[in-house]
Amino acid sequence: MPFPRNQWYVAAYGKEIGSEGMLARTICGEPIVFYRTSAGEVAALNDRCVHRRYPLSEGNRDGDTIVCGYHGFTYAPDGRCVAVPGQTRIPRTARVPVYRVVERDSLVWVWIGDAEAADPQAIPRAPWLDSPDWVTVRGMEPLAARYELLVDNLLDLSHETYLHGGYIGTPEVAQTPITTEVDEKAGVVYVSRRMTDVECPPFYARSTGIDGRIDRWQDIEYHPPCLYLLHSRIAPTGVAPLADGDDPRACHAEIVYAITPETETSTHDFWMVSRDFAREDEEVSAFLAESNRTVVLQDVRALDLLEKVIAAEPEGYQELSINIDTGGLAARRLLKRMVEGA
Repeated sequence: MPFPRNQWYVAAYGKEIGSEGMLARTICGEPIVFYRTSAGEVAALNDRCVHRRYPLSEGNRDGDTIVCGYHGFTYAPDGRCVAVPGQTRIPRTARVPVYRVVERDSLVWVWIGDAEAADPQAIPRAPWLDSPDWVTVRGMEPLAARYELLVDNLLDLSHETYLHGGYIGTPEVAQTPITTEVDEKAGVVYVSRRMTDVECPPFYARSTGIDGRIDRWQDIEYHPPCLYLLHSRIAPTGVAPLADGDDPRACHAEIVYAITPETETSTHDFWMVSRDFAREDEEVSAFLAESNRTVVLQDVRALDLLEKVIAAEPEGYQELSINIDTGGLAARRLLKRMVEGA
């Protein structure tokens, strides 16, 4: 499936783009160079000099401009060439494409498509990522597989039982039925799995300190094409939220993935884990960071392998789907509609 265009994608964490240097990243097949101006704003330019195509990210910063490292063409944040070597006249066509950028919730979002169609209000929110009431660990792993495979993976968490045993998987995850809803107007897929009196996986037992069996909630929101939110609730068995909805006796983790296509067969797999418990405990942060990266790498290995299988299979191969796939199938339908709408 082609990439949905005229969409917002997570390009980077805000902290990846500093006041010095540049960040090169390919998004939906487009090479982009990101940098932060003296005003603190993120600029995003096509990473290719108009002169001889040399990547601008291989050049140098000169204040708020980029100097091409091959012949010295110099570009302003708006893409205009402001200096060329050996002459004072700057060709009228000396300009590189620029991209709309919004920095929100510690993420840098880039608009891929018609800039005039970009609506920052359409960016889905994850406010806990930079909230003082939450602590977040994060990372990004390159995935040598198409982004749709990661969407499928994250919307069917039954694979935790088999692929992530010893970390976040327990037998009950695969055994518990799911409920799936689709908000057609908003274009959001919801998948929920509510588990009662189940084993506490090591990922949560060690980080929360809960001893014994738990009630475990997994409530997914997928905002195509890019943002996946998993609202996770962990509490001792029988501990329910209060009548007013407040839930002080439970531990909550917000798991966020930004699923950003790099090329047709590679993906930027951004992952974040926010928590409202043990916020001052640096050992818990280190444990969650290491454990979640291990889980992500298990997914990466599986999906990289699956990409190779798909590339080698005969055309027209038909896969089998069952009840656990309803969320993923709904996501595929919404993504297809986005592509066709563009």
